[in-house]
Amino acid sequence: MSASSSARPASIEKLVQRFQKATDPKRRYEQLLWLAKKLEEFPEAEKTDDNKVKGCVSQVYVIADLEDGKLHYLGESDAQITKGLVAFLIRGMNGLTPQEVVDLSPDFIKETQLDVSLTPSRANGFYNIFKMMQAKAADLSPEA
Repeated sequence: MSASSSARPASIEKLVQRFQKATDPKRRYEQLLWLAKKLEEFPEAEKTDDNKVKGCVSQVYVIADLEDGKLHYLGESDAQITKGLVAFLIRGMNGLTPQEVVDLSPDFIKETQLDVSLTPSRANGFYNIFKMMQAKAADLSPEA
């Protein structure tokens, strides 16, 4: 599968376009903070080592379930910007099949231009959250 945007799920494409329109880094941060406020409540009992994203400066947790063959993620972070990154990925990947997430190339992250607005550790954390969500999808994949 090519990494072109035509092969990308519409939910991801919509988010990428929204962030591309925000040419000012401050606007991108505002969008992340808005997304962070929209996250579903994360169950306290799921804040375990298995669900913790490695390589993040912040405390970040992600869980995934399958509902009718589609992924449903929940995530949490103790830092608002990072929580916005989690929310961005959840919004983009909820409702996809495990295989769609496994096949997804992280190049869309660069296209949002968030990686240039973020500190290097946050940009790295963004990729680590994405990789963790892909791993959770792979674990739930019927093809696995």
